[in-house]
Amino acid sequence: MKNIDKNSLENAYRLFESKDIETIEIVTSKGLQEIHRYLFGGLYDFAGEVRKLNISKGGFRFANALYLNEILVKIEQMPENNFEEIIAKYVEMNIAHPFMEGNGRSMRIWLDMILKKKIKKVVNWQFVDKTLYLQSMERSPINDLELRTLLKENLTDEVDNREIIFKGIEQSYYYEGYEKDNDE
Repeated sequence: MKNIDKNSLENAYRLFESKDIETIEIVTSKGLQEIHRYLFGGLYDFAGEVRKLNISKGGFRFANALYLNEILVKIEQMPENNFEEIIAKYVEMNIAHPFMEGNGRSMRIWLDMILKKKIKKVVNWQFVDKTLYLQSMERSPINDLELRTLLKENLTDEVDNREIIFKGIEQSYYYEGYEKDNDE
């Protein structure tokens, strides 16, 4: 694992260990920016800042940077009264992809905090298959049923279980292609 990834992973653990996560606005774009800043502050100059450049991944162009601030306001106004609405909001935030790097890791924490606040559940990410998750995320802009089904099957009401939270953080880094070095 590269140093930047190792440091941001340690920051993610600290976010929960220190209880700093409890001071962050949960359902807002600002809250997502705070999570991103916490994970990547001191590692990236743009930590917590909405991107000003256009980006794409695997042939998919994320929201145009020119309209990103307006898009984030619209996403923030989306309802989050139930699981389906929360996932719809998560999908829209993924399409927006507000940061140059670190969107997935920040947004999975953000999603879990919304789920915890609104429906008293979190995703037990350690049981969410990487390939199925990435495929369902790729298809989610067209139809989020696959993603909703996958995540709903792995919801837990153990929202304060340290092991579930930390295994979820590790899984989040694994989704992004990071694996621990053998000597760690």
